[in-house]
Amino acid sequence: MAKVVAALRHHWKKSTFGACLLGWGGHWLYGKHCDNLLRRAACQEAQTFGNQLIPATMPLKKATVFLNPAACKGKAGNLFEKNAAPILHLSGLDVTVVKTDYEGQAKKLLELMENTDLIIIAGGDGTVQEVITGLLRRADEAAFSKIPIGFIPLGKTCTLSHTLYPESTNQVQHITNATLAILKGETVPLDVLQIKGEKEQPVFAVSGLRWGSYRDAGVKVSK
Repeated sequence: MAKVVAALRHHWKKSTFGACLLGWGGHWLYGKHCDNLLRRAACQEAQTFGNQLIPATMPLKKATVFLNPAACKGKAGNLFEKNAAPILHLSGLDVTVVKTDYEGQAKKLLELMENTDLIIIAGGDGTVQEVITGLLRRADEAAFSKIPIGFIPLGKTCTLSHTLYPESTNQVQHITNATLAILKGETVPLDVLQIKGEKEQPVFAVSGLRWGSYRDAGVKVSK
């Protein structure tokens, strides 16, 4: 014991660093454990939807997810797979995930999309704007506008989530709560802003619109 005390006395800087590192590691592991508990609880709740009986002649509800993997500095894909995808698949929905490869692609895909029972946007504000614009540009937008739209906040900027879901400092909890809210059919009516130029097609938004130098500055900051 005396040797240990002597070693700590002579190497106090290393001992202090080691103690801090150990404390940080314990806190990190505890956070991971809490996140796993949140995921498990959300999956168990989702499974109650999947266990509900339906007539043999009734098809499964189709859900089309528009996922922007580039959101949140490229972390959105992993966030979706870990925190949202298991919940959706356990719910009994027939889930189709459409991953966008470049900016503006969601608009084009929405114009070509076939019938679905539910549209889910997984990304940030930019992804929301693209999907809403693509949907309302359709020739049959009156019919497609009746399809409920869910939002899973995965982007660095998710202004819309503040309107739809309670605030949470835990990202895992925020994502799982949003996904469960979609399964429960919790809806919030929103106003849609239309911006139309003289020649260009109209652009639609639900949480505001940025353009010009202000938008360019925001893009540079996010990079």
